[in-house]
Amino acid sequence: MVLERRRTVIPPEEVEITAVRSQGAGGQNVNKVSSAIHLRYDIRASSLPPDHKARLLALQDKRISRWGVLVLKAQTHRSQDMNRAEAWERLQELVDSVAEPPHLRKPTRLPASAGRRRLADKRRRADVKLMRSGRDPLG
Repeated sequence: MVLERRRTVIPPEEVEITAVRSQGAGGQNVNKVSSAIHLRYDIRASSLPPDHKARLLALQDKRISRWGVLVLKAQTHRSQDMNRAEAWERLQELVDSVAEPPHLRKPTRLPASAGRRRLADKRRRADVKLMRSGRDPLG
């Protein structure tokens, strides 16, 4: 059973989409058709909840500028419409990934018996090494 995460609504007026020329091989067509998409999303000026914004800005992601603008480039498809749809989907996935706060690890403690066992093993190893060295074990 797969649980679908809540999807955060991103208003289209907050996203700036521009068509640019794709990189790479493609013959004459690549020089004439602007099929790649640049999607720009200003995180700080968006209508996202403050905790979503903070988690998005805290991501160590090179696509987020120091001014808080996320830039996604989609160019895998030959169709501008398909690249636009892919860019929107990637934006939605990124925003949804920070929608839920991260699970905080609850620190655990070792049982006292494990600590005693570790110290006993250390003592045993030290005694073995002392016996091998040929020195007097009592001092």
